[in-house]
Amino acid sequence: MELRKVQETGGGTNLISIPKDWAKRSGLGRGSLVAVSVGDDGCLIVDPRYNLARGIETVTIHPSAYLEREITGRYLLGYDIIQVEAEKRMLASDRDHVKQAVQRLIGLEIIEEDAHKIVLQCLLEPSTFPPEKILRREDLIASGMLKDVIVALHEGDQHLARSIIERDDEVDRLYFLLVRLLRTTILNPRLTEKLQISLIDCLDYRLVASLVESVADCSVDMAGSVLKMSGTQMPSELNQPLSELGISVHEIHEKAMRAFFSKDLTLAEETKELRSQAISSSRQLNSTHTGYPSDLTTRASEVLSSLSRICDYSVDISDLVMAK
Repeated sequence: MELRKVQETGGGTNLISIPKDWAKRSGLGRGSLVAVSVGDDGCLIVDPRYNLARGIETVTIHPSAYLEREITGRYLLGYDIIQVEAEKRMLASDRDHVKQAVQRLIGLEIIEEDAHKIVLQCLLEPSTFPPEKILRREDLIASGMLKDVIVALHEGDQHLARSIIERDDEVDRLYFLLVRLLRTTILNPRLTEKLQISLIDCLDYRLVASLVESVADCSVDMAGSVLKMSGTQMPSELNQPLSELGISVHEIHEKAMRAFFSKDLTLAEETKELRSQAISSSRQLNSTHTGYPSDLTTRASEVLSSLSRICDYSVDISDLVMAK
């Protein structure tokens, strides 16, 4: 770290010199333009890349047992071009894994393919995708899954349960897209200005996106419980209070997300109060579902566990409002 004195000109302008070695490495000279901005912590940021276009990031990977996961990882890291190259002719199974990865990742397309390689390119422009809109879309689907699975449980609707499981793929696609954009934004401070989002917001959005994705996973688990019951409805003494608890949990999640987006501390506190009531109802229900056939009690326990986790995720979301 170097310490430098602030100088003042006759006109009242404050000046500070920049390190010569740094200016040379950054290609700065007389008349060069740099971007000057104030960080969230009050630090002054001098960006020498003001007039430079972002370069295209390329990576090459080779087929392996984890090919689909490797492609996803490079996508999340922000690479623009992902080349999958085989030493000899690429196996049909490897091509299938590549295409499955492309289907799961928004904006990723195959732009070149031959016997030995497949070239993928992400065609998204980060500045055109505000993180808040993507997060709202992800939550809209996840919240709809939660609402529908409560109906599916109450009515034993297997068709609705299957549709809930299918919707989880879209939640995953939006989650991966958001993680990619947030990482790109953190590595490129100029994007924070275009998207009007702070680095702290990026961290919060990343955490909330993960929690929303977990809510969708819990809904999938409950939909699986519906399928395991083979269309058999639970006894009304168990079905009705379980349905009411599910509705309460959905309300808790919706309120937590509204609190997060609006930064409303009152809503955040209400979320915690509702969660306490839901936990009490869950414990009471858990103590009364004994005496029924073992398969029904198992399914009821699975559903109660999923609803409990969703309550915890929702409170975690509302806690982020406290930190703002």
